[in-house]
Amino acid sequence: MDQDLRKQKMLHDPIRKVIPAMAIPTIVAFLINSIYSLADTYFVSGLGTNATAAVSVNASLDQLIMMCGSLLAVGANSYIARLLGKGEDKKASRVLSTAFFLALGIGLALLIVGSIWMLPMVRMLGATPTCETYSVEYATYVLLAAPFMASSFVLNQCLRSEGSAVFSMVGMGFGGVLNCVLDPIFIFGLDMGVAGASLATAISKVVSFAILLWPYVTKRSLLTLSLRNFHFCKDIMLEIVAVGASSMFRSGLAVVAGILLNDLAGNISDSVLAGVGVSTKIMMFPFSIILGFGTGFQPVAGFNWGAERYDRVEESCRFSSLVALIGAGVMAAILAVLADPIIVVFAGTDPEMRQIGALCIFLQCIALPIHAWVAVVNMLCNGLGNAAGAMLLATARQGSCFIPILFPLASMFGAYGVASAQAVADVLTLALAIPIAIYMTRKIKNAKASQAL
Repeated sequence: MDQDLRKQKMLHDPIRKVIPAMAIPTIVAFLINSIYSLADTYFVSGLGTNATAAVSVNASLDQLIMMCGSLLAVGANSYIARLLGKGEDKKASRVLSTAFFLALGIGLALLIVGSIWMLPMVRMLGATPTCETYSVEYATYVLLAAPFMASSFVLNQCLRSEGSAVFSMVGMGFGGVLNCVLDPIFIFGLDMGVAGASLATAISKVVSFAILLWPYVTKRSLLTLSLRNFHFCKDIMLEIVAVGASSMFRSGLAVVAGILLNDLAGNISDSVLAGVGVSTKIMMFPFSIILGFGTGFQPVAGFNWGAERYDRVEESCRFSSLVALIGAGVMAAILAVLADPIIVVFAGTDPEMRQIGALCIFLQCIALPIHAWVAVVNMLCNGLGNAAGAMLLATARQGSCFIPILFPLASMFGAYGVASAQAVADVLTLALAIPIAIYMTRKIKNAKASQAL
């Protein structure tokens, strides 16, 4: 009965209710995830600027692990939502199982490779000689959790695709709260320092994995997770890769962009490196809300597209665009005013870290409404299976619109150029998003018109 109700909700509940119902649990989970990411930085900041810089460097390691799971997770989410909309539940279960076990294997491979070449890896990620020891300490335990983190992305996305956003929130949220509790215990109580923050994160990720796995183990989901359902076949992999590749490349480019940013900032000083890193974690809060809202919108659009409810797809686009623009504008105004007081909490008596961090936050707030609307267009492409559009937008913010401007800005303006690069890139993504949005709007209208004939 619960499974039938979920399908009815996706197809018949008012859009203004179903998208927030899908999005709010995801937003809460992402916010909690941002809180414990920032908690690591906050507690480690008490160990000094070098330790804070090391945590900033290892944010690229998290992105690398995310890249391992995102190809399969986002592609499976989109395909499963469309299959469920068509009533093909058994095939959707095969997609889930294939994506899950592949992600588990890829995460295990990353654990092995990263553990063997630990020091070269953290140096590649941008660790400076003064913070590389801390970087190794932090990477050690996070790598142990890599298989669970990669496969958790699949479980998390697939729960959302079938309308179980609340359970997804519980899985991510509980792990986040646990991390905040364990951080001070391990870092200061057990005197583990940076390694304590890493161990707290690893334990929290494994607990989240167990919670997300629970509905599949207990048969409370629409889908069935089983090794017997593992089908490494052409049609499933093509569908997963076609849409998921955009997310993988986005994560991959985020790793590359993070490494380049760390190198440029670290060449100036550890204070600039720490300031840029902390501001990035602070901006994760509005980004989490935007991403959570978009993630709530995507399966609704995909499910209704698969069910040929094109009127609801069109309505969901209008509603999501309006909410994203207004919400981002309000968040930007609040955060821009509070930028300096927030960064002081982490910078302490380091004036350079304070100045650069506050500038990063302020400039990204100016571009935040653009980022929000582009994210909605990107999620629409994902939901409807437009792999090319999704790829172009997903790789723009930290790829095609970011990397080409990073070095010129750093060369001309030094630390200020490094601090402004992400905001400038966000503005440039608008030039790509507008024509894609026009194309997707026409595609929906044409499908709607054909259905009426």
